[in-house]
Amino acid sequence: MRTRSGTMKVATVAFYGVAVGLLAVGLRELLTGFEENRCSMTYMFEYPEYRRVALPRRVARLYPAYGLYLYGEGLYAQETRALKLTGAPVLFLPGNAGSYKQARSLGSVALRKAENTEGGLHFNVFTVDFNEELVALYGGSLLRQTHFLHESIKAILRLYKHLKTPPQSVVLVGHSMGGVVARALFTLPRFNTNLVSLIITQASPHLAPVLALDPYLLDFYSAVRQKWVNQARKLRNVTVLSVGGGYRDYQVRSGLTSLPCPPGDPNKISLVATAVPRTWVSTDHLSIVWCKELVLATVRAFFDLIDPETRQFTGNPEKKMAVLNHHFIRHPVRMLGETQDTSISILDFPEVWSEVNTLRLAYSTPKEGQVKYFQFALSSRRKAYSHFYCRSSNLEMTSWVYGCVHRNGSSCVHAVDLSMGTELLPPYKVLVLSVSDLSSVTHLVVSASNLNGKLFTVECEWQRQESQTLSVPVPHVLSFGWSASDVTVNSSGLLHTIKLQHFHQVYQAFRINVASQCKVHKDRLPNVYRMKVSWFREDSLTTVSVPSVTEISGMLHTSRPDNTSGVLLQLHTAPNCQYKVSIRTSLPRVLGQILRFCGPMVPVYTAVTLLLACGGQLSTILKSRRAADMSQVVGNGLQPHKVNLSVYTLHFLLSCSSFQEVWSFLCLPPMDSLPPTFPDGTFNEWTPPEEEWPHLLSPLLYIFGAAVAFWGSTLLRLVIRLISLVLAPLHRPSVSRDCGTLQPRTQLLVTLCLTVTGGTSCGALSIFIAFLLHLYRVLRLQMTERSLSHMLNLAPRKHKEAENGTVDGESTSNSSKECGGAPLLSECALQEVRDDLQLHLCLSALFTLPVMLSAPSLIHWIRNLRYSTQLDPDPCWPHIVPLIIVYVLLINCNTLILSNSKLLPVASCLPLPLAITMVTFSPLHLYRVTYFLLAALVPVASCCLL
Repeated sequence: MRTRSGTMKVATVAFYGVAVGLLAVGLRELLTGFEENRCSMTYMFEYPEYRRVALPRRVARLYPAYGLYLYGEGLYAQETRALKLTGAPVLFLPGNAGSYKQARSLGSVALRKAENTEGGLHFNVFTVDFNEELVALYGGSLLRQTHFLHESIKAILRLYKHLKTPPQSVVLVGHSMGGVVARALFTLPRFNTNLVSLIITQASPHLAPVLALDPYLLDFYSAVRQKWVNQARKLRNVTVLSVGGGYRDYQVRSGLTSLPCPPGDPNKISLVATAVPRTWVSTDHLSIVWCKELVLATVRAFFDLIDPETRQFTGNPEKKMAVLNHHFIRHPVRMLGETQDTSISILDFPEVWSEVNTLRLAYSTPKEGQVKYFQFALSSRRKAYSHFYCRSSNLEMTSWVYGCVHRNGSSCVHAVDLSMGTELLPPYKVLVLSVSDLSSVTHLVVSASNLNGKLFTVECEWQRQESQTLSVPVPHVLSFGWSASDVTVNSSGLLHTIKLQHFHQVYQAFRINVASQCKVHKDRLPNVYRMKVSWFREDSLTTVSVPSVTEISGMLHTSRPDNTSGVLLQLHTAPNCQYKVSIRTSLPRVLGQILRFCGPMVPVYTAVTLLLACGGQLSTILKSRRAADMSQVVGNGLQPHKVNLSVYTLHFLLSCSSFQEVWSFLCLPPMDSLPPTFPDGTFNEWTPPEEEWPHLLSPLLYIFGAAVAFWGSTLLRLVIRLISLVLAPLHRPSVSRDCGTLQPRTQLLVTLCLTVTGGTSCGALSIFIAFLLHLYRVLRLQMTERSLSHMLNLAPRKHKEAENGTVDGESTSNSSKECGGAPLLSECALQEVRDDLQLHLCLSALFTLPVMLSAPSLIHWIRNLRYSTQLDPDPCWPHIVPLIIVYVLLINCNTLILSNSKLLPVASCLPLPLAITMVTFSPLHLYRVTYFLLAALVPVASCCLL
C-alpha cells in the first residue's frame, strides 16, 4: 500500500510539474514573446511644470483627492502663469494607477511643434490627477472620476471666456481606463454632449474590463455600452479613435480596445499601433503614452484639426474623420476632401519624357537635379494585365502618378492625379491601380523628378493579380509544429500575395519563416512583409533586406466575425529572387494566446480545485474520521469529468429555446462567457457558435488552474513552516490540539469588532484580519506538531513500554484504539494535531481567495485614508458579515467536531455542485467566486455548532 501510495504521489507531482511547465511556457510567451521595444523616447527640452488650476470650492470639497493641472515648459510656463490662455484645449486622462505627469510627452511634443508653426497656433494641454487609483481593479471610483472630469471640462472652458471666439469643446486623450472614463461622460444626465467632440484613447479596454473584481466595474461598463450602442445616432457627431498597443501590451490585449458600436458608424475608429502609418511599432501599456512615433501622429492630427478661422478644433465630423484617416489609417498624398484641382497641366520639354515599353521599370535618380517623367501606354496592356504597381523610395507624400487624358506628341499636356491611393510603407510609398478603373486614361505617367538632387529609386510593373496570388492552408493547431505548410515564390514581380486559408481564430499561432535568395547580388530596395487582416485594422509589417531569413509571428488580436476574406501575407519583393515561405504551428505561442484571451478563467478553476479539495477533505473525515494529506486532496481536486461535462451539458441545453425559456422564468443570470474575440463585439445573452472555443479549451484551463492550486498550496505550506520556525521561540511549547483557538466570548467579541470595522472603514480590512486570526491558528498547529514530533523522538515507544511494564500485546492494542493509554498518548495526540493541521491548511488555502479578490479595495482604502476613513462604495459589504462569522467559527474547528456533526454529510456534498455553478457564472464575474466559497463554507462552519 505504501509503495502504491508513493507511486501515486510521484505521478501526481510529475503531472502537475508538466502542467505548471506548460503554464510557464505560455506565460513566458505572453510576457516576453514579442518584438523589442522600437519606440523612440520623447524628451523635454526644458523643465516640465504642472500649474494647478483652481476649482470651485464645492468641487474641491467633493473631490479632495483629485486635481486639474496645466502643463508647461520654460517661457510658455511663465506666460501661462496667470492662466490667461489663447490656445486650443486638450485634456489628458491617466489610466489605472496612472500619474497626471504622463501628459508631459504629449504636451512637450505639441509645444515644440507649435514653435515651428506659423500663425501662432498652439495647444493648452491640461491633465487630471486621479490620485493614481486602481480603477481597473476597483470600480467604485469610476463614477466619481467621471463626475470630476465633467467639472474639469467646465473649469477649462471658463479659462477662455476673455477670448472673442472661445473654444466650445475640449479634446480628450485618455490612456487605459482614462479612455473608458472619457466615454462615460456621455452617461451623465446633465452632461452637454457639445463639450466634447473628439476622444482619442490609448490602450483603453472598451469592450470589457480586464478583470471584473467587483460589481461596480461591470455596472459602469454596462451603462457606458448601453449609452453608446442604444443612442448611437445622437452621438454620431462625437468622433472616437481607439488605439491598441499590440502584442507588447499584455495588460490590455488589443482586441479589448475595439469600440463596441453599431456597424457602419463612420465616426468610430479602432486600430492597433502596428497599423498606424509612420509608427508601425507595438507598444506596451505604458510606452503607448510616450512612444514618439505615436505621439507625433497624434500631434500632427491635432494641428490639421484646427479651424484657421476660429483657431480652435473643428466641429465638422467629416473633417475630423478625414484627418484621422490620413494620420492613422492610410496617409495618402492629401486628405480626403482637401481642395485641389482635379486636373493637372504638365508642360515640359519633350526630352524629359520617356516611353516605357517593357513590363517593368527600375530607375534611380542621379545626383544632379532634373525633371523626369515616365509614360506607360495602357492600350496594349488592358487585356493582358489587371493592375499597375509602382513604388518609390521618395517618401515625400506629394503627387507622383498621373493619368494622361490628352497628349501632344510624346508629351502629356493634360493629366489627372491618381496618387490619392498611395500607401506609405516604412522604406517606400506604394500605389496599386486597377486597370479596369482607368478607362478614360490613355497613359500612366510616373514622376521621377528630383529638382533638389535627392536620391531615390522608382520601380513599377504591370501585374496579373491572379498569377501573383497563391493560397496555402495553414497547419492544424494540434500539429504542434511537426508539420509545415510550404510555398515557394519565384519572384518575377514586385508584389505577391499569399492567402492563409483557415487562419481566422485567435487561438491559432504560427511561426512564418520567409527565406529570400537572389541570383545576382546588387543593391535592392528592402522587402516588406505585411500581415493584412481584412476585418480589423491590426496589420503588422516587417522590413528586411535581401537576401535574408526572417521569422514572422502569425497571430491575431481578433477572430473573424463572419465569412469575410481571411488573412493575407503580402510580400513586397525584389525582382528575380526566390522566396520560400514555411508556416508551422508554434505551441508556445498557442499557449500564450490561450492565456491572453482565456486567462481570467484560470483563477476560477484554481478556486474550483481548492473548493473540491475542501470537499474531498470533508468526505475523508466523514468516512474515516481522519484528515488526508493536503497535497493529496488538492491533487484530487482536478475533476474535469464532473465539472466540465456538466457545464458542457448545460451549455448544450441552453441552445434549445425551450430550456432558455425555463432558465429565464427562474430568473437565472446568463451563463458567463469571456468577452467576444471579434471586433465591435457586444455581449449577447447566449454565446454565439463561433465563440464556443473557450469552452472547448476549458479542460486545459482547468489543468492550469489545478496546477496553480497544487503548487500554490505547496508554497503556502512551506511558508507556514518557515514562519512557525520564526515564531516558535516566542511561544511556549504546546501538546494540545486546541492551541490557537478562541473562547466563545472572545469569538463573539472578535466577530462584533470586525463587523463594525468593516462597516465603518473597509470590509476588505476585516476579511484580512479574520484571515490572519485563522492563519495564527494554523501556525500554532504547525508549532504543536513539531513539538510533539520532537517529544516522540526523545522518548521512543520501546523505552516507554519498558518503563511502564507493558508486555501484553492485546492490552497495547486496546489502548491504541482508545488513544487513552499512557504508552501511545503522545502518538495519538500527534495524529490528532496532524489531522487538524491538514484540515486547516485546506481551509487556509481556500480563505486566501477572498483576501486576494478583495485586495484592490483594501489598497484603494489605504491610499485614500488621508481623505476618508470609510471606503465608499465598499464591494465587500454586506457579505463580509457571514464571511467573518465563518472565519471566526472555523478557527475552533477540528476533525473530532466535524466527524461528530450531523451536518457533515450535507457539507461534504455541496462543493461539487457549487464548483459547477462557479464555472458557469464566474469567468466574467470574478467577484462571485467569494459568494460560492461562502455558500460552501457556511455549512462547514455550522458543523462546529450542530
